[in-house]
Amino acid sequence: MKLPAGRVESFLKAPDCAAILLYGPDAGLVRERRDRLVASVLEDKSDPFRLVDLTMATLKEDPARLADELAALSMTGGRRVVRVHDAGDAMTALLQSWLAHPVGDALLLIEAGALTPRSSLRKLAESSPALVALACYEDEPDTLEAVILDSLRTHGLSAEPDALAWLTETLGGDRLMTRSEIAKLALYMGKKKRVERADAAAVTGDSAALSQDDLAMAVADGDQSAAQRVLDRLLGEGVSPITILRGLQRHFARLHQAAGIVQQGRSGEQAIAALRPAPNFRLVPRLKGQLSRWPAEKLSTALALLLSAEIDCKTTGMPAAELCGRALLQLTRAAGRR
Repeated sequence: MKLPAGRVESFLKAPDCAAILLYGPDAGLVRERRDRLVASVLEDKSDPFRLVDLTMATLKEDPARLADELAALSMTGGRRVVRVHDAGDAMTALLQSWLAHPVGDALLLIEAGALTPRSSLRKLAESSPALVALACYEDEPDTLEAVILDSLRTHGLSAEPDALAWLTETLGGDRLMTRSEIAKLALYMGKKKRVERADAAAVTGDSAALSQDDLAMAVADGDQSAAQRVLDRLLGEGVSPITILRGLQRHFARLHQAAGIVQQGRSGEQAIAALRPAPNFRLVPRLKGQLSRWPAEKLSTALALLLSAEIDCKTTGMPAAELCGRALLQLTRAAGRR
């Protein structure tokens, strides 16, 4: 069945089913809920007799392994937990076979990424009375604020309103990353217990935000200084120029897809909503602005430039970091030209 949002917290403390599908774009929330479900059954999460991890590659080689593990008894007594990682629709047939003849009382936890409503695995979990489908989406502003406040309280902290607003704007793409950033903030605070905006910005201003996605957003916005800052950070961390260029290609390809939808007569907001996977809700206004800067023809030129830069990195013998930086400079300048 599909678990209602109001039942999630009580369910995580006492799951009353045979199997649970944890899916969604927020991998951190998937892991957090998985760990809570494991803790609801096992006193010691490191007990090898009661906790088993399987992958889809393992099950592909040995399909009977799933039923065998679910039917096995623990040598030390107690209910067992069987976890399946990186599941997809290839898991559906195995799950149906086990549901036809379920044996054992182990709790089956199935972890998956974003599954569309058409996914056979998701449909099975939502329709079978023996299964529970637990969606893990990125936190909305109201739930994100609650998560941040809960994390702050865990570390004995509170926050000024402007500090809370900063944290809400900066964090939220991944539940575990959000909690990790609050943990770092707690270390930074020391004996001080009231977080101010300057404290929040000092800890989360770079580490929570700087990524290849941020680089792509800065480039498409035409923000040259931000793009250069993030590029320097990525290169300093050892990210290869080709990886950076490919990340930019993915972003501009998504913009090109959205621009094509706009050409069909739909609004920019509708075009962005049609993208899969769906973008973070906080980025939607910026993406709409980028669509106005980058019509389809201009995006085609940008994609050709990025591909050419990647080829040059591989073939010319010139410094790849400089070729990458030159391509970024050309694109940020182009973003400012209508």
